[in-house]
Amino acid sequence: MGACSSQQRRPAQVQKPGQNSGPQAVAEEFKVGPEIFVTLKQGSISNFYKMDKNLGSGAFGEVRLVIHKSTGCKRAMKQIRKDKIIKDDEDNMFSEVNTLKELDHPNIVKLHELFQDAKNYYLITEYEFLEGGELFQKITDMKHFTEKMAADIMKQILGGVVHCHEKKIVHRDLKPENILFENRKPNSNLKIIDFGTSKKVESNQNLTKRLGTPYYIAPEVLKRNYNEKCDVWSCGVILYIMLCGYPPFGGQDQEILQNIEIGKYEFDPEDWAKISDDAKNLIKRMLTKDYNQRISAQEAFNDPWIQKNAPNAPIDFKAIKNLSSFFGKNKVRAALMQFISTNLMTNAEKEGLLAEFKKIDKDGNGQISKDELVQVYLKQYDEIKAKQMVDDIFDKVDTNKSGYVDFTEFITSAANEEKLLNKQRLQQAFNMFDTNGDGQISRDELQEIMGRNR
Repeated sequence: MGACSSQQRRPAQVQKPGQNSGPQAVAEEFKVGPEIFVTLKQGSISNFYKMDKNLGSGAFGEVRLVIHKSTGCKRAMKQIRKDKIIKDDEDNMFSEVNTLKELDHPNIVKLHELFQDAKNYYLITEYEFLEGGELFQKITDMKHFTEKMAADIMKQILGGVVHCHEKKIVHRDLKPENILFENRKPNSNLKIIDFGTSKKVESNQNLTKRLGTPYYIAPEVLKRNYNEKCDVWSCGVILYIMLCGYPPFGGQDQEILQNIEIGKYEFDPEDWAKISDDAKNLIKRMLTKDYNQRISAQEAFNDPWIQKNAPNAPIDFKAIKNLSSFFGKNKVRAALMQFISTNLMTNAEKEGLLAEFKKIDKDGNGQISKDELVQVYLKQYDEIKAKQMVDDIFDKVDTNKSGYVDFTEFITSAANEEKLLNKQRLQQAFNMFDTNGDGQISRDELQEIMGRNR
């Protein structure tokens, strides 16, 4: 469409109206990360965005295409009417926002902004990914569909799920409607969307709320005693349907749930004769009824069927060279570059860098470890030199000091700096910072857009 577009830190939280951050937050160390730009902004959203076509509607409001007035960037706006939500729903909405702020993965939708006025909340997310359509719509539009294509799609989905689970986040409603593609190319990048039912959990914590969609809901969710592996079950159902065209647990309404509780399914020889045993074995491991025996998302990602069909192109060292020359000591400069790469770079511009990121990120969790990057440098240097170079890169690129190169950090540092910080981009960023349009960026405007409380 061409629109603009492990040690872990505790992410900045979006404050509810009336919450006071207190003096401790002011003294908190400033950390660079894409989440610092997502704050609850007051006032009329029409001052910043032009309303366009309706993309859908739900119980609490509608979803619209909107266009940022000063940059022309296209976004999706999820409107939530305050008079339609109860206290628990409001808490869930802020939970969704804070969840999306924490996630930084090429296969998970990116949250850009959050607004409120007297009547509504507005969640602003990236829009470009909608052009490719929903998962099954895209498969239907293809002239032919192979196991290799199915494996590539499932690898992307599982990569996003692995990232969520490493962050202790359970999606709880994975289904084809919540998996959208950036464009109509056969090898298009996909995005997992709609984290409205997601939940942050503690280690070894089981969940009890019955949420999900018939066909894709796991049997343990129906029994109200489950963990993150309910997402693996949903992925198994999606893979089953991708390969044969119908769900493993059919029926009408309540009958579907009864069949899921039983957990018995089959591979009809008429429909599965041409499907490999490796694919069937992965589905069996994902659709194991006892979730304690079911494989994890990481184990599914590492499965031979996924890895055997995974693309195996060589690394392009142009991006790696940019990594090694990136200078991230100046935090304000690093924050500006992350703002531009997150808010103003198009998906087409990111496409090549995204491919390189995925080649290096062997476990698919959306973060590059030192070991993964060392393996790249060992192709050109001895072990001592490779480790020295990687240590130097992490010192400059790991701006949030998470111990990994996160996706946004990679895109920011591996991009061509001259193109990233060209005159047009800097002007667009300036316009977005200059919220009152007076041609100057005040301290208050800078604090607001970078998430600092006044």
